[in-house]
Amino acid sequence: MRRQFTIAVFEGDGIGPEIMAPTVALLRDLARDAGSFALDFRSVPAGAGHYRDTGESLPAASMEAARAADAILLSAMGLPAVRYPDGTEISPQIELRMQLGLFAGVRPVFVQPGQDVPLKSPRVTDIDFVIVRESTEGLFASHGKGVVEGDREARETLVITRAVSEKLFDFAFRLARRRKAAGRGKGLVHCVDKANVFQAFAFFRRIFRERAAAFPDIRADAAYVDATALAMVRNPWDLDVLVTENMFGDILSDLGAGLMGSLGLAPSADIGEHHAVFQPCHGSAPDIAGRGVANPMAMILSAAMMLDWLGDRHGNAEMVRLGEALHRAVADVLADGRVLTADLGGSAGTEAVAAAVATAVRIPAAA
Repeated sequence: MRRQFTIAVFEGDGIGPEIMAPTVALLRDLARDAGSFALDFRSVPAGAGHYRDTGESLPAASMEAARAADAILLSAMGLPAVRYPDGTEISPQIELRMQLGLFAGVRPVFVQPGQDVPLKSPRVTDIDFVIVRESTEGLFASHGKGVVEGDREARETLVITRAVSEKLFDFAFRLARRRKAAGRGKGLVHCVDKANVFQAFAFFRRIFRERAAAFPDIRADAAYVDATALAMVRNPWDLDVLVTENMFGDILSDLGAGLMGSLGLAPSADIGEHHAVFQPCHGSAPDIAGRGVANPMAMILSAAMMLDWLGDRHGNAEMVRLGEALHRAVADVLADGRVLTADLGGSAGTEAVAAAVATAVRIPAAA
């Protein structure tokens, strides 16, 4: 009997709808031929454009639809010219993280054969690691709560709690264990912090060491964030799982995307105990919106992560296999090099790249 999963779809701003449409079409095709599951897509409004037109960035009904869904697929959000009265950008994705308790921001970093990347080394195709960014606390705990006193002083507060940190570290260790079992990881987790300067990060690292004891099969190490940034450029192939605070993870994720050659290849997930959002790391790129030239690969790879998460969560091996097949299809199109968008040195449009990925999907037989 096929189980139906409801997917809340936030089409986003700028190029968001352009990369979401072919991704949903691709998922529909995969689900139509699936034997064990079906996907029901529910489009829900949110974002900067919606705020500009209605005064709401994330309507209550959209929040409830997200809460009720089995997973949330979210495209690029925000428009630089549309802001809240305090000058900050419209960011419903942060509200979703906070309200749904999506504490683990998962940012994979990988390089496929044939991929043109800035780092020139014969070992670039050995790059395969994951940044796990805490997504509800850290410096982002001040989102919407900062204090500006006249023209004299401004303050934001960084927050680290034991309850969230324990869940975050357990998630990172389990991810490292799963990667090792799949032959993709070294069974190593690094806690990335600034424990030599800030008490909050010394506390963060202490909790990490405590939780590491519960995972004796996984190696645990720690590194300062500045040293980690250097390692990501000098020897990224030695990394496996990096777990860190919200702001540090935000910055390191873009460095990771740089190693991949383009933000257009960088997928992500924000995962909690009961909900998860899957979205590309890049922005809404309003300067190219409507031209049909945006790279859909990060959106497609985010959808592949969604299938993997749903499959793992619900014990559905077919969904896991399809997620892997979608990921491999993107890798094959990259390696082939003939159908690529401008950010990757090609001249193909969004629809052409998505079609190439769809053609490249090879669904493995069940074990």
